[in-house]
Amino acid sequence: MADVIDQDTPLQSDSIRASDGPLEFIELGTVDYSETWHRQQDTADAIATGEAPDQVWMLEHPSTYTAGKRTQPEDRPTNGTPVVDVDRGGRITWHGPGQLVAYPLVKLREPLDVVDYVRRIEEAILKVVHDLGLTDAGRVEGRSGVWLPAGISQGVIKPARKVAAIGIRVTHGVTMHGLAINVDNSLEHYDHIVACGIPDAGVTTLAAELDREISVNDLIAPMAEAIDAALSGALHLTESTT
Repeated sequence: MADVIDQDTPLQSDSIRASDGPLEFIELGTVDYSETWHRQQDTADAIATGEAPDQVWMLEHPSTYTAGKRTQPEDRPTNGTPVVDVDRGGRITWHGPGQLVAYPLVKLREPLDVVDYVRRIEEAILKVVHDLGLTDAGRVEGRSGVWLPAGISQGVIKPARKVAAIGIRVTHGVTMHGLAINVDNSLEHYDHIVACGIPDAGVTTLAAELDREISVNDLIAPMAEAIDAALSGALHLTESTT
């Protein structure tokens, strides 16, 4: 979902935010993708000029394919489903019910370090996923997001598979877009695209990997806490790799 990043770049040990004010978390429920995207743009402009505080939106979208700036023609759906072309990095992905989406709208400190920001968001996701019991989840060199390693899971041989994606844009020093964690959503929609432009890897959900029921609501509070800690520097970088 996000552009490839340098996995050797160190995480800063202090806050990446320009502001020392509290980070506000807003739960939006299920909201239309395009409408929310335009709201993000307006809010980011207000944050850039100091008219609005840093905030993180926690939400779900109705079923929607979105294509980042690096999307190739062969990535697009094979079933004729419409795609929303957006201004984030990365390639094509899907959003829909059962997937927790978080959009941090945060003014970054100078000098801007986008790689540091992306790795902090990865670290926040890893914290939550590890705490749920998936301690082998980690990073894959040259790829963003959070992955489960290839191997035998529940008696089945599985490839490396992505459980959370990241796609961002920074405009006037303010972050937009963010992360999506597959909680208990259907994976059928991924059958019609090359998810994130990676043909040799799978996609999974937390519910499938944990083999138990888990909901988006279960993840909102721990994800909010982890994002706050990662951006403030309280949550330090690990070397988790699959």
